[in-house]
Amino acid sequence: MAQSSQATDGLSSIPALLQRNAVEFGHKAAYREKEFGIWQSWTWKQAADEIDKLSLGLINLGVEEGDFVAFIGSNRPHLYWSMVAAQSVGAVPVPLYQDAAADEMAYVLDHCGARFVIVEDQEQVDKVIEVQDQLHQFEHMIYLDPKGLRKYDHTRLHEFDHIQEQGFAARDEFTPELERRRAKLDYSSVCVMLYTSGTTGKPKGVVLSNRNVIESARNSAAFDNLGPNEEVLAYLPMAWVGDYIFSIGQAYWCGFCVNCPENPDTMMTDLREIGPTYYFAPPRVFETQLTTVMIRMEDASRFKKWLFDTFMEHARNVGPDILDGKPVSAWDRVKYLIGDLFIYGPLKNTLGFSRVRVGYTAGEAIGPEIFDFYRSLGINLKQLYGQTEATVFITVQPDGEVRSDTVGVPAPGVELKIGDNGEVYYRSPGVFEYYFKNPDSTADTKDPDGWVATGDAGFVEEDTGHLRIIDRAKDVGKMADGSLFAPKYVENKLKFYPNILEAVVFGNEREKCMAFINIDLSAVGNWAERNNIAYSSYQELAGHPKVLQAVQEHVEEVNKSVAEDPMLSGCQVHRFLILHKELDADDGEMTRTRKVRRRVVEDKYNDLINALYDGSTEIFTNTEVTYEDGRKGSISATLEIRDAAVVPVTPQKVAAE
Repeated sequence: MAQSSQATDGLSSIPALLQRNAVEFGHKAAYREKEFGIWQSWTWKQAADEIDKLSLGLINLGVEEGDFVAFIGSNRPHLYWSMVAAQSVGAVPVPLYQDAAADEMAYVLDHCGARFVIVEDQEQVDKVIEVQDQLHQFEHMIYLDPKGLRKYDHTRLHEFDHIQEQGFAARDEFTPELERRRAKLDYSSVCVMLYTSGTTGKPKGVVLSNRNVIESARNSAAFDNLGPNEEVLAYLPMAWVGDYIFSIGQAYWCGFCVNCPENPDTMMTDLREIGPTYYFAPPRVFETQLTTVMIRMEDASRFKKWLFDTFMEHARNVGPDILDGKPVSAWDRVKYLIGDLFIYGPLKNTLGFSRVRVGYTAGEAIGPEIFDFYRSLGINLKQLYGQTEATVFITVQPDGEVRSDTVGVPAPGVELKIGDNGEVYYRSPGVFEYYFKNPDSTADTKDPDGWVATGDAGFVEEDTGHLRIIDRAKDVGKMADGSLFAPKYVENKLKFYPNILEAVVFGNEREKCMAFINIDLSAVGNWAERNNIAYSSYQELAGHPKVLQAVQEHVEEVNKSVAEDPMLSGCQVHRFLILHKELDADDGEMTRTRKVRRRVVEDKYNDLINALYDGSTEIFTNTEVTYEDGRKGSISATLEIRDAAVVPVTPQKVAAE
């Protein structure tokens, strides 16, 4: 794009990009939101006007330069506008996870010292009110949806529209001040503060500058030839760096349209209606969609199932090569075109991927079989490797060099190096400024030369320059015999099976590996219904003998696959159990981005781990759980422990450091 040189032409902040877009793309759609089944649309000019009115309203309310403004809610144009309005008045936006419990929010709100909070609805208002006594700097809260809030005390509670109206009424008084503040913003100004997921402790506030966000957006947009005609669906948590860079950074740099679904329940329908050209999802979303497809095919007629299996087998053989422009025989191309007409095309349309030109997955490693499935359909799905501290991009996969076993080459402007212990380090324009109120962690993570420790272990292939990630550096260890222990490698293979939602593998410094399994209630429940198996709960289904047998077969198939890798063959799972409950963020077992808190799980279920290793065939356990309304309860169960067949091998020992 011709815009690649404009970062120095006064476009040194997100509000500056907004002003550019209001002029250059004034009548082009900038935001869409589905409400009551109807898509509402705002042009860039209209969005700029809405943001200006809110900016004036924030000044009128008393927002000062340097203040922290928190945002809580699902993906809504008004909340995206609010973040840019906060930036426009010199404040720092701090988005929070909307599904977080009140006490989790209290930590972030208190840690950043937010004076102002902008929320979506009554649910979020209630959470803030519940903990407001702990927030010594909190002053005002603004809400979008007034439903249910009429009788609340409005001394410090304000409706979004009213703040805009008050700002517009005082425009003559405050416009000079708004223009002064906006003009002061430059590359070094703080753009946003995003909190890490906190897999090993309290979340850390990652401070990103305009330089971090705009340079990352500019470089990544040029890499994938993104332009103003892209369509994206904004459905991932606004507190996650991925949503921020796609829905604000790249959207404002390129001038493309951000579409917000009505709610999580309508997301798939909304995805099909929009037909995004640029799409991002973590592996779990792709896994869930694939599970849904497989469930539907199990219910299809014998002929349809045969047709699907036949053409999908062909797609797996030649689809990725056709997508990458590699040579394929004429007959294979004809057969693929027939498959596209009857199978692949309709399936992509059902998934909402008919128009996807560039698709990405990141956050965790995706199972190679899942990854290859989507690429075989002709969907240009690629992997990227990134972090909040990198403003997302560390490595990306160029078109024609897409592989399931690597995360690509260094993104534009990124340098990589591998430490003596195998840890991956990077340096780039996207490297975060610092951790808020945490100079020690900043110094531990980023050295004086700007190199950042990722916490991941990996290596760069000499012949291709592609980075391969083995696992989290802190999770990679050694078995008792000195062979490599990399649990994520095995867990990802297990999660390929539609029946398995989550897996946690143990074995560091032990002679054998063991595993916890969570079944996928949707997939296994569908199987139970087809086979007339009655069940009343997750726990009852998880303990059914046929479910245990099916999972055992999956574990043994994974063991055969793991045994083929001489470095990791010692990671075969010898024994496993199916947990009596799903791992849950509300119980502290996962982060809000659905990453397992391995240490928490180890401590919480230590009795189950001991039972796996002491040869027990079953164990009774009682576990405290947290319900959606915050109440505590407990569930008990007697869990069956099963042995899994392993392939005899002699694993390679890891060289001594």
